[in-house]
Amino acid sequence: MTTQDVSQTGKVAAFLLLYDGHTPMFNNVLEGITETDARKRLDTPANHPIWLAGSLVQERFEMANVLGLQEQQQAHALFDNHKGIQADAEYPSLETLRADWARITPIMREAFANAGAEKLNGPNPWPMPGMDEISLLDMLLYCVDRESYCIGQLGLWRRLLGYPPMRYQ
Repeated sequence: MTTQDVSQTGKVAAFLLLYDGHTPMFNNVLEGITETDARKRLDTPANHPIWLAGSLVQERFEMANVLGLQEQQQAHALFDNHKGIQADAEYPSLETLRADWARITPIMREAFANAGAEKLNGPNPWPMPGMDEISLLDMLLYCVDRESYCIGQLGLWRRLLGYPPMRYQ
């Protein structure tokens, strides 16, 4: 096994570790939050919890689609092309987002598991400044790392809205 093979194996393992860890955290961090509270911005320009949750769902769908699937969340139009929060938009319910998360999570994981080295070593489909030369696998790692960031924001929202901390189990 070459150094490159070890690196690839390590990246795949890191992706799966984060992906599998974030999967239950999505539901845990939203647990008990009311629909009303999920739409609060507390007089700030911050993304509200429902937007953060929808963005997380959208990212999983985007990752699945770049691996060859053709799936969309129910609120696709609100989040397509990394669309930011829209003050006047009618966002879906938390239950709708949970259902889409539950639907995409296993099929995305299977698509990733079945993606060969040629696909994962292929080009990044989402050009971003400073990330032009990275592989698809590197970009997928970036996306799953972003999940950590969004789940952390949702955890902060829990506290700001008066909810107990997220449970891990």
